[in-house]
Amino acid sequence: MASYTLPLPWLTCLCVVVVVLLLSPAALLAAAADDPTAGFKAVSLSESNFVLQQPYDVPRDARYRFVGGVRQLWVLSSDKPHTPQSNTKPRTEIRMKGYNYSSGVWQFEGYGYVPSGTTGVSIMQVFGGGESATTLMLHVYDGALRYYSQQVVENNIYNRWFRLNVVHDVDASSLSVFIDGVKKLQVPGRGGDSHYFKFGVYMQHDASSFMESRWKNIRILKK
Repeated sequence: MASYTLPLPWLTCLCVVVVVLLLSPAALLAAAADDPTAGFKAVSLSESNFVLQQPYDVPRDARYRFVGGVRQLWVLSSDKPHTPQSNTKPRTEIRMKGYNYSSGVWQFEGYGYVPSGTTGVSIMQVFGGGESATTLMLHVYDGALRYYSQQVVENNIYNRWFRLNVVHDVDASSLSVFIDGVKKLQVPGRGGDSHYFKFGVYMQHDASSFMESRWKNIRILKK
């Protein structure tokens, strides 16, 4: 029985049809639904929006480096707080200035990296709460990213870049955390009249002597 091979143009057309079917409207809508930034608009950011807080007795470049688009922040457990008057623990953090909010739906997006050995540290927070200073903190303990020191958000966080999206719906009092586009956590808010985003390293309990996180492609978005 003679075999028949489709001519090359027909093979090309067949491949195109398969691709179109795979990218049907339903498939495209499903893909968009998995994007936590869908429906949001990014705000304009300049370097003036990135305000560094580091131990008050050391120069900026002793705890922070910004090279090739990557922000590297580190702190020692023996460091001083960020001001002489503060009773808080050591930190090297960036506060996102100029976009405090008290209503609406806001989002932080960034690509983070935590080297192995860093533990007992907050790497991102939504500042402003009713009875507490924050409404959300993400801590790292022994390679796991946690909601405060409680439930695990993502395991095996060390030594890899991960995409972090934190969505805060103030009016609904709800926060969602996405890792690499997948929703990993949804929790209620903690009140508060004004909020802003922070990232970096802020020492918590049972901390390592050296703590570091790296960040790139930071965005703030809103609806």
